[in-house]
Amino acid sequence: MSPITEVEGRRIALKNLDKVIHPATGTTKGELLHYLASASAALLGHLHGRPLAFLRYPDGPDGQMFFTKNPPPGTPSWVTTAEVTRHEGETASQVLVQDLPSLMWAANLVVEFHAPMWRIELGEGIADRLVLDLDPGPPATIVDCCAVALWLRERLAADGLTGYAKTSGSKGLHLLVPLEPTPSRQATAYARRLAAGAAEALPDLVIRKMTRSLRTGKVYVDFSQNAAAKTTAAPYTVRARPEPTVSTPVTWDEIARTAQARGADAAGRLVFRIDDVSDRLERHGDLLAPLLDPGEAHPLPAGDDR
Repeated sequence: MSPITEVEGRRIALKNLDKVIHPATGTTKGELLHYLASASAALLGHLHGRPLAFLRYPDGPDGQMFFTKNPPPGTPSWVTTAEVTRHEGETASQVLVQDLPSLMWAANLVVEFHAPMWRIELGEGIADRLVLDLDPGPPATIVDCCAVALWLRERLAADGLTGYAKTSGSKGLHLLVPLEPTPSRQATAYARRLAAGAAEALPDLVIRKMTRSLRTGKVYVDFSQNAAAKTTAAPYTVRARPEPTVSTPVTWDEIARTAQARGADAAGRLVFRIDDVSDRLERHGDLLAPLLDPGEAHPLPAGDDR
């Protein structure tokens, strides 16, 4: 029989806690749940109100992996869901992780958390943040992403916007920008122009097209995740990788130092695993907390209302 634990008054059956999920480090499912509980104060703020997609990997990254937006069979009645528009105007339910019991229930499924750039309470497709996904094409690495991120930070500042950064938890960087409520199509159009500007200013480093054959040694600035139907790996989520790497907020000082780093281990400067995050939260707090403060949000520049 699966052990039952009570979390804030909710009873949750936890299964296979000794099962190894991340083979490179021998990390078990129980250790993943412990990490998510310890990071929940920061993580929940970035999930709250956002209809989630789950990338499930119950047998580890070498097993079957699949995305789902529908609430899994057996979802408890106390887990919040919301109706979200899908194709051709049809709606379907998606999970909202609003509290610690819901987080632990979802974590028991072994998932990456992927969230849209809008919250259900603002209205579907009304973005309160913007994302730029910096994806390096080998042999480019996160070191090259850091150089691009510094350029984008200055470009955003020129438009009165503040960028915050996190590792993707895979191989790149995500830049996030708090916005006054803005239609997703406008955020996408603005992000597209930023990507084009980066490709023009840094032609040896940046590519604006998704075509993989063109991306060798360059950084693709993906603006498309601002579309209302798209989601991005949430801050503090564990990624489905051989090691339990985490999408971790980083400082601009860390980015600047990494951009200047050389050597075979340079890219490893911004790799963080579940055992690293608690210390970072104690030292820095949640570096992405300004994204949760409406007072930090600003409008897109005048003229970006198309």
